[in-house]
Amino acid sequence: MRSREPRPAARSKQRRVSGPTKFVADAMLGSLARKLRAFGFDTVYYKDGNDSALLDLATSEGRVLLSSDRTLSEQADARKTACLVITGSKESRRLVSLRTGADAKGLVLRSGPPRCSMCNGDLHRTPGSQLAGSIPARVLGRHRLFYRCVDCGRVYWRGSHWKKLRWLEKLLDQGPDPDDTRRRQRSGRPGKAVA
Repeated sequence: MRSREPRPAARSKQRRVSGPTKFVADAMLGSLARKLRAFGFDTVYYKDGNDSALLDLATSEGRVLLSSDRTLSEQADARKTACLVITGSKESRRLVSLRTGADAKGLVLRSGPPRCSMCNGDLHRTPGSQLAGSIPARVLGRHRLFYRCVDCGRVYWRGSHWKKLRWLEKLLDQGPDPDDTRRRQRSGRPGKAVA
């Protein structure tokens, strides 16, 4: 389990967290919810229902509400429900927004093992020999490490998307490196990945 501690300026009002941080993302943040699951955060994607039910879910399950709706954030504050306002239209900006908001509120972001990006289920390591017929033979021949969701059965491996996910996770861990951000803006590429 990794812990993403707030930056020093926010440590004085730090909230205690036992176990991984849990989120609930509103209907406008489905892609962000999938990324957070891959990074090991238990994240409910709330795409159907009204704001009151969403707030009830966040409060009853101890989840941090993620929303780009400032009015919903004000309602969460009135209920004393943790809420982070997410800004930006690109995933990189949204993750930096989440990191910045968590720092400002003294919220420690603590992840667990990666989760299924589609259904939020637990992933278990699965031998390739058990996956014949489930995934393309070329993938079985090229990769050795596989994970299967215990809930929906989806299979994961370190494919071509892996470097971009690691780069995005680095943004959540540390925030953007200003020099790297300028380089990416010129080149249009995601920047260096972390192992």
